[in-house]
This record gives sequence, C-alpha cells and structure tokens, in this order.
Amino acid sequence: MKHSRGRVLDITTLADLDRRLAAGARSLAGWRVLGLDLTARGPALLERSLAQSLFLGCEFADGDDEAVRRAGGVVLHEIPGIPVDPYRSSLYSPQELYDTRRYADSLDARAYAWSRSRRDHEDALAQALHDHHVDEALEGWVAGRAVVGVMGGHALDRGTEGYADAARLGHALGGRLTVATGGGPGAMEAANLGAFVPDGLDDALAAVAGVPSFRPDVGAWARAGFDVVDRVGRAGRESLGIPTWHYGHEPPNVFATAIAKFFRNAPREAVLLEVCDAGIVFLPGAGGTVQEVFQDACENYYADETAVAPMVLVGRRHWTEELPAWPLLEALARGRPMEPHIHLVDSIDEAVEVVHAVVDPVVNRRDDG
Repeated sequence: MKHSRGRVLDITTLADLDRRLAAGARSLAGWRVLGLDLTARGPALLERSLAQSLFLGCEFADGDDEAVRRAGGVVLHEIPGIPVDPYRSSLYSPQELYDTRRYADSLDARAYAWSRSRRDHEDALAQALHDHHVDEALEGWVAGRAVVGVMGGHALDRGTEGYADAARLGHALGGRLTVATGGGPGAMEAANLGAFVPDGLDDALAAVAGVPSFRPDVGAWARAGFDVVDRVGRAGRESLGIPTWHYGHEPPNVFATAIAKFFRNAPREAVLLEVCDAGIVFLPGAGGTVQEVFQDACENYYADETAVAPMVLVGRRHWTEELPAWPLLEALARGRPMEPHIHLVDSIDEAVEVVHAVVDPVVNRRDDG
C-alpha cells in the first residue's frame, strides 16, 4: 500500500483503518482515507484529532461528515455520474480499462466520451482529482525502479519492420530496466510488447500481426494483444504506459502491465519524461515525438550535471534530414553538461549499447546495495 509509513498515510481498507485506530492513534493528521464506508466508524473517528485529515469518496452516517469537517477534517464526497474513480490509489491494469469485449462499452471508451462531453465544475474537479491521484500512484510505483523511456510515433502498424525494431528495443532494455512509453499504439505498443515478452518475441510479433491496426476495430486489436498476454501469463515482465484520454484516437496498449492514464495531456507529458531516470530512446516519429525530444532537452539543459539523463535518437537520416531535430539539439547542448549525454545512432543495437553503458553501473550499484 502506498504511503504506509511517514507523514502521509493512504488508508484504503477498513481493516487498515481499524488496526491503526486500535493501535492507539490519537491524531489523523496526514491521513487520506479513500473510498471507505464509514457509517459505523463516526464515533471512533470523532474521538481523535481530525485536523489535517482528508476523506475522499467516503460514506458517512447522517451528520458525521459535517462533524468531521467541524473537527478540522476535509471531506470530499463521491461525484455522481462519472465513469472513473477520482480518488483511486493505484494505477490501471489493461484488463480494467478493457473491461468489456465491445470497446465502445469499455471503461476506456466511457471515460473518453465523458471527457469530451459538456462539463460542469464538478466534472472538471473530478478530472483534476483523478489525475492528481494517478500521479500519486505513479510516484509510488516507480520508486526503486530504474526507468528507461521509449518514445515514437503511434502510426506504426504491427507486422512492419519499424514495429519489430521497436519491440526488439523494448525487449533488450526490459531485461535490466523498466521500460516506459506513452502507452498508446504503434512504437509505444511495440516497446511495451518487447519488454513484456521474456522469450519467443518473434512468435508474439507474428501473433499480433494478424490485426495490424486499432483501426477500424479497437476491440479486435486489443483482443489480439490479450491473446499474447494470456499465453505469456505470469512470466511476463513489467513495464509502464502513460497514455492520455486527450487523444481519443490513441487507445492504450495491453502490454504495459501498469497504466497511468491522465485526462490532461500537459502534466502527462511532463510526468512521462520525469520518471525516465535511466534516459529516453527516441525512435523516428512526427510532431508528438519531436515535442518530447525538446521537452526532454529542456529538462537536461537546465539540469544539474549529476541529474542529466541520456537522450538517444535512433535514425540518422530521419533526425538529420526528414525532421532535422539533431542539429538543433546538438547546438543546444554544446558546452553544457548535457553535451556528452546526447547520442545519434542508426540501429537498435547501438541504442541499447549506449543506454546500458550509461545505466548498468548505476543499476549494479543499486542491486548491490
């Protein structure tokens, strides 16, 4: 359970709440009680100091919520008519987002439709609360993991050479690091697939190639992925996806074992870059990938020299001729601590070699400790 120690405690079960109260807790300062039925707990709570406590989506007996507020606690009730839990304390699983066979009826599709409907102040609050709590859950999930990002375009179809290359990249990196992507289709899905499958990658690539794209049927595309997930089973390796409902045309891929999905894209983009402490590999892409290159470059430009993370751009022709981001990146880095940490390579093997050369010593020290 996240924040089980320290100044902030997330209380997500009645058993945990009762255990802590029975242990003699006299102050609930810093406690965040999430989604619990407290109709029988009012007297026990009101015997304690409730200043700086927070109750999110909890149910109270008549009058107890007002009594908690008067005692200094903050109470935010459930917001009706929304498809997501704005107070959730964990990341999504693929099965949770694809909770029905027909995609149009799934949680993922319902959340997107709701995000695009006319919103009132409660809806906007619900989205902000949801994204805040997903961010909190993500912070706990990445703690202690060395995370490497793989960025690339969403338009790559399964069965193409580019898709296979991205999968092989994710596979090679996922043996020592936790792979993170934008969580969508294309190169993002391929990298999560490669990271997930411990062996038999070629078989997995052949299996999903039968449904090359999420268009026109997201459900069929997801089911082809779930077939591979089911075959791999518990042997699958963990990886992270950080998608957004901002782009409705980018459904989440099913190979990221943990999914931090946001409504707002700007904080999602920032978080995606921030968690990649082992650096980022940028595969050929278009507008979104170019944005991520220079957003990451800005972080490295102003970073302390001990905090610069490597940037590896794959595809010399793409990044020097088709979308010549490399010359500008090179000029930006000149004379800065980030200069030795930017790399332009032509192959997946070169990219893996660069990342491992930089990161493996750090991971080895972490493992030894």
